[in-house]
Amino acid sequence: MRLTTKGRYAVTAVLDLALHQETGPVPLAAISERQGISLSYLEQLFAKLRRSNIVSSTRGPGGGYKLTNGVDDVSVSDIILAVDESYTAVNCSDSDSADSHGGYQCLTHDLWQELSNEIRTFLDGITLSEIMAQKSVHKVKVRQDETASV
Repeated sequence: MRLTTKGRYAVTAVLDLALHQETGPVPLAAISERQGISLSYLEQLFAKLRRSNIVSSTRGPGGGYKLTNGVDDVSVSDIILAVDESYTAVNCSDSDSADSHGGYQCLTHDLWQELSNEIRTFLDGITLSEIMAQKSVHKVKVRQDETASV
């Protein structure tokens, strides 16, 4: 399995958004400051998240982003797929494409495909609201909010 920084940052940023949107749209600069993710990188991620209808944006003073749907309706896999991430563990294929197995399926293809399916099922079953309900998440939020306001 290969979950890259892009997927992890997207989940982190959307979770931050969900935790802070109760007072209105959340500027990407605020997420950038709290999470230590560059603003330009967040802009790229949120463009993809907006195209996938995970978030919507408001322009102008007081503008920013908010979730398009409720926190109960957004799964971790929704976010990862929106930023074009793949969490497939399969590294071989049975197609005509060139790879380390000459375009043929490797011996363990079915094993890795099953693992990928399990990961997808697991991430489909975790919503933002479930993550937000964790005490450890609230402790980190409080710490980050205090640090960002200093």
